Amino acid sequence: MPFEFINLEPEGIILVKPTVYRDSRGLFSEVYKASEYVAGGIGVEFKQDNMSVSSYGVLRGIHYQKGIYSQAKLVRCIKGKIFDIAVDLRSDSPSFKQSVRVELSEANGYSLYIPKGFGHGFVSLSDEAVVLYKTDAEYNKEADSGIFWADSDLNIDWGIDFQPVLSEKDIKLPGLSEVIKCLYC
Repeated sequence: MPFEFINLEPEGIILVKPTVYRDSRGLFSEVYKASEYVAGGIGVEFKQDNMSVSSYGVLRGIHYQKGIYSQAKLVRCIKGKIFDIAVDLRSDSPSFKQSVRVELSEANGYSLYIPKGFGHGFVSLSDEAVVLYKTDAEYNKEADSGIFWADSDLNIDWGIDFQPVLSEKDIKLPGLSEVIKCLYC
């Protein structure tokens, strides 16, 4: 099998490790193969691909889409290195508010599958980090939402010891307590 699928906590998060073939020319690996992903527990149909480029210390998140526009994501860092964060925002889940942090990098080639109902963010740990991600629903501006990255109710361990670089949007995001009544409405 060209991929190893590792179930993480909170439930639903899956780390995807590809098989990488290296020789004197460089390397080759499959990045996505629908039949293998279905067999590995990721049976969604992706509808949109996105790319971001971030300099060192940039933090993006915690973002999610509300209601019928909620998105599952498959995230991969193709240049540089990031800490990728997924936080369970399903208020009826036993792991509500729990998060996971995974290093995704050009070197390890891993992908992280994040199901619907989770918030997502990452912080760049390299001079430049290029992140590609697939979503199973198209972006909808009216459904765009987020929670402040350092919200004490979420208590996310970002694994950093510096003040991150944030967008104006991310600086102004509300805390979980402000959005809890309407996470997905």
